[in-house]
Amino acid sequence: MRSASFGLLFCLVFSGEADALGAGTAPDASGLLDPITMGKMIDLVGHDVVQLMVSNQNRKYESLQEDEIKLLDEQWVQERARTDQPLVAATLSNPLSAYLTRIQAESRGAILEVIVMDRYGLNVGQSQITSDYWQGDEAKFQKTFLVGTDAVFVDEAEWNSEYGIWHTQLNFTLSHPETGQPIGAATIEVNLTELTRRQQFAQ
Repeated sequence: MRSASFGLLFCLVFSGEADALGAGTAPDASGLLDPITMGKMIDLVGHDVVQLMVSNQNRKYESLQEDEIKLLDEQWVQERARTDQPLVAATLSNPLSAYLTRIQAESRGAILEVIVMDRYGLNVGQSQITSDYWQGDEAKFQKTFLVGTDAVFVDEAEWNSEYGIWHTQLNFTLSHPETGQPIGAATIEVNLTELTRRQQFAQ
């Protein structure tokens, strides 16, 4: 769907400040997530199953209204606290989620999460359960799909005190390979601490 040499509309925001004691200075995300590295990660989400599942959900929800989107999101949040989880189970067990889970596992710690969204910002597949079902009100969707084809947004680096790592989100628009029209968006949460370790080891 894309290659490492594709033209990108970059909207990059990097933070160099720690938000927790002991975090130190954030890694140079712009250096770690250079165009080649980002291209390789984005290419991972260029599989046919991504196109198929996103297109199918777009057709399924073609006439979806705003209140219905909110109801789906509320259902997801409520299901997280219940044993009966039809929407959560259907999403986490579909072929796309299985593929994204494999991407995360095969990254050996470099990728912490992958989310694929439809044209409304609703989850189509994910590598692990998310807190909500609708991402349409968040920057990961608004600064990619709503911007247009080839839009890329790298969020601020954040410190996770529980795991002792710096991480950020690489967000980008998903486009139809033939028409070039945006069909959805994707988010890859990247372990910047692990990328730094690998960079230092390679030197």
